[in-house]
Amino acid sequence: MLYLVVKAAHVLSAMLFLGAGLMTAWYKVRADRTHDPLVVAWYAREIVLADWIFTLPSGIALPATGLWLAWMLGQPLTSGWVSLGIGAYATAALLWLPAAWLQIRMRKLAERAVQEGTALPAEFHRARRIWLVLGIPAFAVSIAAVWVMVAKHAA
Repeated sequence: MLYLVVKAAHVLSAMLFLGAGLMTAWYKVRADRTHDPLVVAWYAREIVLADWIFTLPSGIALPATGLWLAWMLGQPLTSGWVSLGIGAYATAALLWLPAAWLQIRMRKLAERAVQEGTALPAEFHRARRIWLVLGIPAFAVSIAAVWVMVAKHAA
């Protein structure tokens, strides 16, 4: 019974992690396309808040429950699909962490543009491009990690 509870928590964490990431990207791109500093600043605040409420807890629960499941199954962390999954998750995290920092930076830049009554600065647009360059592969690698966990491929 404990195994099923941990597995359900693992699957739900993956769903929340991926869902939060996808919705963050979707609405951020939509908000940024308005070029309205007020809209962008509001959404930037919401993204950072959502990351603290949803993405970070699920991002912590996901490897914690995954490691717990591997331990419960007696599966060595160096075995095929487990090591592939850990590697994919680690890669996604390495891409996501600087993207999260950029989100905070973009929030500050958008808020400053609102306060000063100016357009979004060039620094905001540079940060947005880098955010996309980091975010797209982070999401793709996260999807690959789910595939590895479901298919349980050997390395």
